[in-house]
Order: sequence, then structure tokens, then C-alpha cells
Amino acid sequence: QAQWTAVMGSQPSRFKGASLPVESVSWDDAQAFVAKLNAKTGQRYRLPSEAEWEYAARAGGTTLYSFGEDVSLLGQYAWFFDNAVQRSLFGGTSRGTQAVAQKKPNAFGLHDMHGNLWEWVEDCYQGTYIGAPTDGSAWTGGGDCNSRALRGGSWGDYPAILRSAFRSSNAPGSRGSGIGFRLARTLLTP
Repeated sequence: QAQWTAVMGSQPSRFKGASLPVESVSWDDAQAFVAKLNAKTGQRYRLPSEAEWEYAARAGGTTLYSFGEDVSLLGQYAWFFDNAVQRSLFGGTSRGTQAVAQKKPNAFGLHDMHGNLWEWVEDCYQGTYIGAPTDGSAWTGGGDCNSRALRGGSWGDYPAILRSAFRSSNAPGSRGSGIGFRLARTLLTP
């Protein structure tokens, strides 16, 4: 949230804290952030493609989660329903997002690829991968661009939803306390 505030000058998040991930941001909000950040830094930040996001989440593996198949280890790598929702006698009461990088990273050194927040990616949502770009680029045509892809699951989700391959979607203007984003940076080559 500190990074968002430094660039945008305001704070949209429901759960407040400088080290918490920014949430309650739409795909459109993320694009506005990218434009301002790029103008400020002279760099080329962007939302990752869905293929890039999954590659980063899997960290070179092919298992259900970046750390393997053993769901009992999920709490070491992710904030999700079992450890981020306060339980009461009358059912779960939301506790919300947690500070970034408090759980173990995956093999690529990336934190919070499972859980904490759903993350917007660049792609229009596609029901299948038939016809998907083969170079890892974002799929921005031929599908439903009134719906954008989300990856990773959130603090309120169950383990099956946090799998590396699990996908969801929402309208580009949608916001929620379980939705945020992660950036990629295009490196200039000589």
C-alpha cells in the first residue's frame, strides 16, 4: 500500500497498512497505476500475462502448488481461509489481507503467489487455452475482454482455489477486498 500511495496519492484498500498489499483495485485501476509508475520511473512496468503469472507461480515445477502436492504445507506459503479468517462460534469472520512476504517464497524467490489476494493479469478471460499465444504474451483479443483473468486465490479462499493452475475472472471495473495485482517489468535488451 505504501507503493500505491506514493504513486497514486490516495489509498483504496479496505484493510489498511503500509506493508499490506493494495486491494479493492480494479483491472482499470491497476492500468492507471502502471501508467503513472512508468511515467515517474521511465521503466516499462505492466501486468504480467496469464502465462507469465503461472510460470512464475509454478517456479519451474508442474505440481499443484509451487512447493509440491502436499496441501498440508500450504500454510507455510500462503494466507488463505485456514489462517487468515478469524473463526467464531457462529462461523468465519473475515480478518483480511496480511503483510506481504511473511510466508515462504517459492523456488524463484517470489512470495504470496498463492493466496492473500487474487491478482489481475493482462489477459482477456478465455474459457480454454485453445488458440492461446505460444510465446507467453497476453491474450488480448478473440475472447471476452469484458472479463479479465485473475490468478492466485485470496485470503478467504480454500486450498483447491490456490492451486497454480486455478483461474477466475471478473469485469475490468470490479473491485473487492480480495483483489489486487502484481507487476512485471519489461527489460530493455541491447
